[in-house]
Amino acid sequence: MKNKDLISIEELLKNPEVEKAASNINQELIERRKYIPPKCDVFTSSYTVLKDNDDFKFSIDREARKQLPDIIINKVQSVVGLESPEASFKQRYGKKYTIGIVFSGGPAPGGHNVIAGLYDAAKKTNSETRIFGFILGPDGIIENEAIEITGPLVDSYRNLGGFTMIKTGRTKIDTKEKIALSRETCKSLGLDALVIVGGDDSNTNAAFLAQELIQDRIQVIGVPKTIDGDIQVRDAQEKVLCSMSFGFHTAARAFANAISNLCTDSSSDVKYWHICKVMGRVASHLALEVALQTHANMTLIGEDLSDYIDHERIQKAEKQGTVDYHAYGMTLRHLSRVICDGIVRRAAVGKNFGVIVIPEGVLEFINEIQIFILKLNTIIAEYNRTHDTNFHADFPILEDKLEYLRRMARFEREGVSFSIWNTRDDELFNDIPDFFQEGLLMERDSHGNFQFSQVKTEKVLMDLVKDYLNILKENGTYKIGMEKSYYRKTLEKGGLDPDDFGPILFKNYDDSEFYLIIASIISAKTLKQELEKEGVISKEIKIPAPVEKIFQKSVPKFKTQIHFYGYDGRGNDPTRFDCNYTYNLGLTVFSLIANGSTGQMAAIMNLEKDFSKWEPIGIPIAPLMHLEERKGKLALVLEKSLVDVNSASFRVVKAFREKWLAAAPGEDSYRRPGPIRFAGKSEEDRPITLVLNALDGD
Repeated sequence: MKNKDLISIEELLKNPEVEKAASNINQELIERRKYIPPKCDVFTSSYTVLKDNDDFKFSIDREARKQLPDIIINKVQSVVGLESPEASFKQRYGKKYTIGIVFSGGPAPGGHNVIAGLYDAAKKTNSETRIFGFILGPDGIIENEAIEITGPLVDSYRNLGGFTMIKTGRTKIDTKEKIALSRETCKSLGLDALVIVGGDDSNTNAAFLAQELIQDRIQVIGVPKTIDGDIQVRDAQEKVLCSMSFGFHTAARAFANAISNLCTDSSSDVKYWHICKVMGRVASHLALEVALQTHANMTLIGEDLSDYIDHERIQKAEKQGTVDYHAYGMTLRHLSRVICDGIVRRAAVGKNFGVIVIPEGVLEFINEIQIFILKLNTIIAEYNRTHDTNFHADFPILEDKLEYLRRMARFEREGVSFSIWNTRDDELFNDIPDFFQEGLLMERDSHGNFQFSQVKTEKVLMDLVKDYLNILKENGTYKIGMEKSYYRKTLEKGGLDPDDFGPILFKNYDDSEFYLIIASIISAKTLKQELEKEGVISKEIKIPAPVEKIFQKSVPKFKTQIHFYGYDGRGNDPTRFDCNYTYNLGLTVFSLIANGSTGQMAAIMNLEKDFSKWEPIGIPIAPLMHLEERKGKLALVLEKSLVDVNSASFRVVKAFREKWLAAAPGEDSYRRPGPIRFAGKSEEDRPITLVLNALDGD
């Protein structure tokens, strides 16, 4: 650049290419904002009505019936198009509404289109209808912080990711005081309806608010949102009402694309194992979808581990006349050995690399960890209740917490008092790494639940894996297989006869494509000893260089790269599927409001089918609720949906585990889902798990 005249900064910044690069508007953004999602057939009608659908039945919890008496009687409602209703219906349907909407919990791609769908339907019916967005989640309702949502504001966020328009928050409206403040806000704004877009807990709050606000004639509608995929609604006969919450498809596709890139990197650099932890809290839906999208070499599914039975340990115990209770359910140590088995088998065919997908909440399904979590949750909740204080404030550092547990174990041992935490617990807990202890003892979330995202699950597992691989390396089990042609070429190039050394070096020197060095050769010293014993060299002679080279190539190094996939996926711009899904959810919300519903969750049936077969419905929230322990107390909540190990999608992944592990000569079976393409046709126009699971009903 020294011999070239520099353009002035003023001229540089005026250059069209610079202006284009510096602008926050690009072609993708323009196309997204312009895109108009199609409407379900019923919404092409001038009006919609709701019809109770008696095909769906629920097993209703006694406590739900007691606490939610006014909305427990709700039924599933089908949205039906109507062209020429009576004048009284038109007047009621088309009245001026005032509607509030709030985002609750973590962002999920497509949320803005829920607002867009609601806004378009409401304004089309009556242009004087007003919609308010509560700022920063439920806090906005409690503190009466809201903005009026306008056409230009909606247009600027159509088909875009995030909850940027009105932001979000994690406050729960779960006390009498918060409910009272929320009621005051709704009444002060003159709301006819409140829309809560959120996960299982947010829709639980929606049910209780619907019950509380019914006397004020304020409707409350829930919208199922979570990338975790753990809101899936079925009735008592397992008929599917809501097969997937919005945001899941986009997040899964974003993760799958990134992990697919790692598959390419892994097989190019051939020295790394990429360890990919995928968000999802307790449920493994995202990990399962990623497995189908990428064909990663190993994918752990937490729900599968809890059903594991170690038949070898059972047989061993039976021979000894005992019962090995640890044989039922996967232990942390055994899981690490299962992973090691795959690593060792791939190394044997020259593949000392690969990709492992681990769901965020896999520890929930490990026996001893599950017991620790349950016990520690109980101990912390009991301490807070008994002392009317906060366990973590009273014991701010790890050592303080450990000392409290030791004291409990000591009291139990000395018979001073009964304690849930015994000496055995204390011994086992002290055997795990400090960082993991700290993770297990960290502050619980607002519901008293263990926060899996804050624990380095991948580090816990990989530390155990590394330890066991070192053992396998020392006993000669973990070795890199030597390609036959490479071995012969290397020795012949060095002037040696491969057949002179092959039977000595390898345990499978026959017609195998990959040779494995015998178990006893684990170092240069043991290699020399073996060559001397077989008489091919004397003590005075060094190991021939080509043979030394072959040995060094066989020595594995386990190198890992750790990755976490979560916030990047939930912040992604939505796929076309999620754009269409959420826009029609917004239209469904307005239909429920205009027809007087409350305590319902807006949903779309038949998401796995062609768009023409999508069916907007309202699902009663109250019948979906059951008692669950929260902060040491039983509370009514919406049940999380976990991966069904009998589902078609899981059975497919299980059937292809061996193929995708690819512990055999030849190429890996990696799949390239590609980036999310809003424009143009994408192969994955809906979740693969959704499509496969629907096959069971065919």
